[in-house]
Amino acid sequence: MSTTPSRTMTASTTLVALIAFAANSVLCRMALLEGNIDAASFTVVRIVSGAITLAVLVALRNPALLYVRPNWAAGSALLAYMVLFSLAYIALGAGTGALVLFGFVQLTMMSMALLQKEPFPPVAWLGLAVAVAGVIYLVRPGSEAPDAFAALQMAGAGVAWGAYSVIGRGSKNPLQDTASNFLLCVPFALILMVLFWQDQVLTTKGLGLAIASGALASGCGYAIWFRTLPHLTTAQASILQLSVPVIASVGGVMFLAETISSRLIIASVLVLGGIALVLRGRMRR
Repeated sequence: MSTTPSRTMTASTTLVALIAFAANSVLCRMALLEGNIDAASFTVVRIVSGAITLAVLVALRNPALLYVRPNWAAGSALLAYMVLFSLAYIALGAGTGALVLFGFVQLTMMSMALLQKEPFPPVAWLGLAVAVAGVIYLVRPGSEAPDAFAALQMAGAGVAWGAYSVIGRGSKNPLQDTASNFLLCVPFALILMVLFWQDQVLTTKGLGLAIASGALASGCGYAIWFRTLPHLTTAQASILQLSVPVIASVGGVMFLAETISSRLIIASVLVLGGIALVLRGRMRR
């Protein structure tokens, strides 16, 4: 009997993973917007609950793999992403934050590809220029402009997550490595909580939202994604992730009563369309 999942199963798990990625933006924004938790505590709870969930999943799969394999570059990038992500969502809407995050993740990975002298056909250069123009349009001054410092923090989170993705690209056991990287971040996260102890705000609702982000949207979401990833081509995986900012924007409207501005719509078309052109150009080379 074949163990290869059906197309329907692959499509279903992929959709669940993408919703989980977008849910991180909605859950974080919801927790911080309503003042149920501070950014540092949200980060710590997300990391700890994610680490526990991933450790349990690894142990259920193969207890012999449950140990920390220090990868300081990956751990540092993951920690930087988590911290900057939470800080940025103090002021950014769910959809806007997801677009900035995703845009800079892809721009970082494209930049690293260029540094590694990977071929970039003309249509890919065009797409890169369009995507950069979209980011510039989103953050340009004006009444609908997002908070500049928060946008810069989210851009930093995107660079960190892009670097983390590149570092982990060659992983032979991504679930184990992700669990190990989360566990590696735990002591540093606890230090972060001590440093911001005086600013701590922690309610039952805030704790629940942070645990949901760490255990479900991050831990389970990453586990599902990594299980599905071998059944997708690199191009398919990249293109599918274009939907994450859109899903996050819809979630922001549904759960946070956010409005989708014309600026966000235009910037989304430029950024996501530009990235799609890059992916198409590199697929055809």
